[in-house]
Amino acid sequence: MYVHDELPHEVALEIQRVLELQSGDADPLDALSHEFNSVDILNEFFPDEASLAHIASVQTRLVENQQELQRAIDALQVELRQNQDPTRMQLIQEMISDLLGQMSRIREKATESEAVVRNITKDIQVLDLAKKNLILSMTILKRLQMLVNALTQLEDFVKEKKYGEIAQTLAAVKQISASFKQYTSVQRIAQIWKRIQELQGELRTLLEHDLDALQVVLNLLTYLQDSSKQIKPSVIADACLVVDVLGADVRAQLIERYVAIELKEYRRIFRTSDEAGQLDNIPRRFAWFRRLLQTHEAEQGRVFPSDWNVGWHMLARFSEITRDDLAALLSKTSLTVKTLLDNLQLTADFESSMAKKWATPFQDMLHATAAFHSAPPKTITSAFEPHMGVFVDAQDKALADMLAPHRKGRGTRTPRPSLENKGESGDVDDKGSPIVVLPSSTELFYFYGQSLEQCAKLSTGKPLFDLCAVHKKWLRIYAEDVLIASLKRPVSQVRKSTESGFELSEIKQSCLVMNTADYCQATALELEEKVRSKVNDEFKAKISFQAERDHFVSVISAAIVVQLRELEVSCEPAFTAMSRSAWGTLKQVTGPSIYVAELLNAIEQVVESVKPLVEQKKYLRNFLDKACSLVVAKFTHSLVRSRPLGEIGAEQAIRSIPMNLLIDLQAVKACLLKMPGELLITPSYTRGLTKNITQLETLLKVIVTPVDPAEGFILNYTLLIKDASFSNFQKILDLKGTPKAEQNNLLDSFLTITSINDDLESTSFLSSLDMDPAGPAQLASNLSSPGGSRISLPLSGGGTSNEAGIFANLSSPGTSGPSTGTSVTDGRPGDQRQVFSDFRRFVSFGLRRDTQAPTQ
Repeated sequence: MYVHDELPHEVALEIQRVLELQSGDADPLDALSHEFNSVDILNEFFPDEASLAHIASVQTRLVENQQELQRAIDALQVELRQNQDPTRMQLIQEMISDLLGQMSRIREKATESEAVVRNITKDIQVLDLAKKNLILSMTILKRLQMLVNALTQLEDFVKEKKYGEIAQTLAAVKQISASFKQYTSVQRIAQIWKRIQELQGELRTLLEHDLDALQVVLNLLTYLQDSSKQIKPSVIADACLVVDVLGADVRAQLIERYVAIELKEYRRIFRTSDEAGQLDNIPRRFAWFRRLLQTHEAEQGRVFPSDWNVGWHMLARFSEITRDDLAALLSKTSLTVKTLLDNLQLTADFESSMAKKWATPFQDMLHATAAFHSAPPKTITSAFEPHMGVFVDAQDKALADMLAPHRKGRGTRTPRPSLENKGESGDVDDKGSPIVVLPSSTELFYFYGQSLEQCAKLSTGKPLFDLCAVHKKWLRIYAEDVLIASLKRPVSQVRKSTESGFELSEIKQSCLVMNTADYCQATALELEEKVRSKVNDEFKAKISFQAERDHFVSVISAAIVVQLRELEVSCEPAFTAMSRSAWGTLKQVTGPSIYVAELLNAIEQVVESVKPLVEQKKYLRNFLDKACSLVVAKFTHSLVRSRPLGEIGAEQAIRSIPMNLLIDLQAVKACLLKMPGELLITPSYTRGLTKNITQLETLLKVIVTPVDPAEGFILNYTLLIKDASFSNFQKILDLKGTPKAEQNNLLDSFLTITSINDDLESTSFLSSLDMDPAGPAQLASNLSSPGGSRISLPLSGGGTSNEAGIFANLSSPGTSGPSTGTSVTDGRPGDQRQVFSDFRRFVSFGLRRDTQAPTQ
């Protein structure tokens, strides 16, 4: 294995210079391997017509160039053969071996030279090492001498009780001795180290136990109470400096001992078994500590360094003792709400006053002293948290009493001196302003705000979270037992089937409930944000009023259903007249029918009653969308019930019936287009209404087409309806009133024609047309579900009901036989089209053909 070193920089540059190509001498023919263009080469040799006269000379020059290139090629081939000579390669390898051998010999000589040099400088290296060791030994000896001198001075200062000098000397001794820690195996150094530790122990003993004889810091009680034993504050300050040098653990013990002595009298006076320690004497506890703190700051506290924060330690210890005492008292006392809140407020005020005194949060002061106590820091008010259920239960009971009058039935509600009764009747309040929401809702949220603020001042932990759960509970009860219940008719006021016309009081009540529910769901969101801003971080993620807001959105849906119900009842006489019209007696088109004017008047009265009473435009748009769908669906139902529409009387009557219905339909369309007004109408509303009316117009256009010839009638059906559904075609025949005998032939022709037309769909808008529609009491509920979630009530202004088509809003088709034209599922969109969608209808069709065959 050979080691190849990098070439010298000069050699590399020379090789690069030799190998570089001279771009200036490049031949144009060198580009043959890249982008050679013969035309460009020829243009260079012959730039103009005059140069063509030099063709001979150019040719001669090219021949010479060719010969020169051939000679160069031959020379390169000869050189290549020489380089490939095996004897020459062997010679080169031998030269390389000789070169490597010389390099190996040079390396050996270099090693021998290094050994000689090392041998020559051996004595010098020994002297250099000795010099380093000597310098280190001298440095250590000097430090050891300094340490011994400082230790001797420290011993003298300790004997003379000069704490100012002790603090400085002890700091120097500890700093110097730290460098001898790795030499403790040396006997002399180990003795000095041991002596330093013993001396620190003696100092700790002096500072902790010689309270009377040596007049140190812990003699403060005697020093303050007995003037004959007073010492100078400067001596105590110097002693505190000694404590700082000894370490944080010594300082902690000193402060703990001082605080324990100061609070010894507090433990004796306010024992929980004595009268002074009872709950009703909590103010005396706080007053006693304030006097103690005042005395400490005026006298003893001045001698302690400010960074010791002795006052904070006294407060932390006092809080710990008081919290334990209060926890014991609260656990064995039958608490009332007043007792709990009064004592809790007193405690919270004390903590606030302490925080204000030191301009530091109470909890931060406890945390700052937590290192000196084993138990985690807790506030005094935390002793009340396990018992805050009394406050939460009281709020629950207060809410129950507040809403009790409103949770009763409307017919038997107990009068209450508030604005609630006025709000239900749509009157004005005491200031003469119209009542928009039920006053009970504003009273409820005002109570919520007051109780929330009161609880947050006392506790922001689990009690506040539990109070939030109570608020959520009563929001659900208010939505169900007050708002939803106010929409239900009392049994004594249930509308009879023979009654007609809407009740304005029902409209007003539903609008009032709708506005109230909207106010509640919006304010519930604000309440959620307010609670989340106050509660502790551990409960923030659990705070949500979304389910309660969904309840109020469901109330809005129920209110819209009531409004639709009144609209349906108001329009019912007109649609009944339409369904009972004698279409067979019509001979010509006479303009809109008589029932149309009554229908349009009923729609206008209900809509104009609702508009000014609903505050939020999005809910008003939702009502208008569903009202439009309701009217069109009722028109379709009445149209179906008034069949037959074509095959009665003379040919004039056949065309007059659908044409008259088209005129009626256009009048209804014009009324529905004007119904929202300029401010509320939306493109989706217009688009959905137009789509529904167009489907009805298409239906009437198919009905007006004569059945003879059959091919023309079927062709017109496929062009307008664009499906191949057997049941849908039979619905058209039933609506026209085509006799059964003629229906069979038409159905045969329909199957024959549509079976070869693959462009037709399997379903259309007729698939959802119910030939046996539901009664008026069911239609409004089918258009909107009052008990659903937010999905049942879109909050946008779009016409969701209209977009699906009028036939999709009707009740599901029945399952009667083919003679009634009831729709049967012909397949889903995207499935392969089938003429017969089930086996039963196929058998029925075959039997009908067999029974009709002899008559044909």
